[in-house]
Amino acid sequence: MDSFWSRITKPFFALAPMADVTDPAFRRLVARCGKPDVFWTEFVSADGLYHMREAARMPDAENPLMRDLAFTEAERPIVAQIFSSKPEMIAYGAGVVAALGFDGVDLNMGCPDRAIEKQGAGAALIRTPARAVELIEAAKKSGLPVSVKTRIGYDSDALDQWLAAILGAKPAAVTLHLRTRKEMSLVPADWKRMERAVALRNRFAPDVLLIGNGDVTSRAQGERLAEETGCDGIMVGRGVFGNPWVFAGRAPADTPLSEKLDALLELARDFETLSPPKHFAIVKKHAKAFVSGFDGAAELRAKLMAADTAAEMAALNSPLKRNKP
Repeated sequence: MDSFWSRITKPFFALAPMADVTDPAFRRLVARCGKPDVFWTEFVSADGLYHMREAARMPDAENPLMRDLAFTEAERPIVAQIFSSKPEMIAYGAGVVAALGFDGVDLNMGCPDRAIEKQGAGAALIRTPARAVELIEAAKKSGLPVSVKTRIGYDSDALDQWLAAILGAKPAAVTLHLRTRKEMSLVPADWKRMERAVALRNRFAPDVLLIGNGDVTSRAQGERLAEETGCDGIMVGRGVFGNPWVFAGRAPADTPLSEKLDALLELARDFETLSPPKHFAIVKKHAKAFVSGFDGAAELRAKLMAADTAAEMAALNSPLKRNKP
């Protein structure tokens, strides 16, 4: 299948899908500050897309979950991530994603959230590779290129068996978070595992792109890891917190506080417009990430996190910038 994946320059950089982080407002900010080569949305329940539409008897455009799938042309190419353990729901969700004009659909097979795992989805799929393959095949019915984001195992490293099973379904790309589900983010990501993954890919499915994920905090670091391991792309997750300029090669210390505060206010305003009725507290955690690493940061964060609206943040913004470096 010809898709953006076949034309992308390597090594490429991707924005990781993160719940209550990579929402439409935050993705717009990243696009303006220095866009990655590929955007991912935060994950959306394929079951929810179907059942909420049926229960409310409303067209897809009015489904509340659809707000999470809003995007702009500036974010292309953009991949929508969905999750389910049911092939029929994945087929439906991928069809919705295709109808909305996304460039690809990604299947979440790595989330450790217990509520998602109880549905047999997320990281639970590592234990049921046959079902995972069924889901990939179901998503392909959408006509979009299908990718998978997962981990290298559940309780222990099962990379050889698990990745081989996924590669057998011939997705366009596979993102490997280089930890097991049991390891969560409690230990450093083991990038030596990516070297094994590349060898497996080259053996079983050389056309499938491999994307590494875990503990990448700068573009230079990502470029080095891609060269050392042979992976095709790098996905950045927590490294973008407080630094939407990371894909442009900036370190947090490279950006003046005044510019960070302007970016935070821009994010807050877009969030209120694009993400109702989500709680403004989601924006507050970004304030913690943007404002750190200097004397007086804790006091400044406290003032920003006391705000409950973008207007309240704006009222603080100007005097804060005059009084801080």
